[in-house]
Amino acid sequence: MDLRPETFIFEPVTVCFDTPPLFEKRPGCPQAFTWRGKPHTIQELLSEWHDYGRRGRMTHNMRPEHLVTARKRGSWGVGRDYFRVRTSDGRYFDLCYDRAPQDTRRRKGQWFVVQELKPPRNGPRQRGEARH
Repeated sequence: MDLRPETFIFEPVTVCFDTPPLFEKRPGCPQAFTWRGKPHTIQELLSEWHDYGRRGRMTHNMRPEHLVTARKRGSWGVGRDYFRVRTSDGRYFDLCYDRAPQDTRRRKGQWFVVQELKPPRNGPRQRGEARH
């Protein structure tokens, strides 16, 4: 489906899992989230992607031979997991789990709603179909 960004948000959300994640630093897609006090049930996971690149001074604190592996699967506290979802009310969102610890007492990462997306105004296009 051809979705376009509608609103950039990047605000914290609370997520819910039917079954607690096996690994807290790689939790997978939640079943629901609460944003601005409103619950949203995730109907469908459309896609997911991961960004485990190191930025800033974090790029210099690992041996070069370990960087290749870290870029593929991440290392503790580094990276983000993204999930594009459709909610039960027909809305589309990109969610993000930022693996960085919030502070020394809260060592888990944090969830964010990144943006809301909309399908094209005249519906989804088929590959090769011209837009009028």
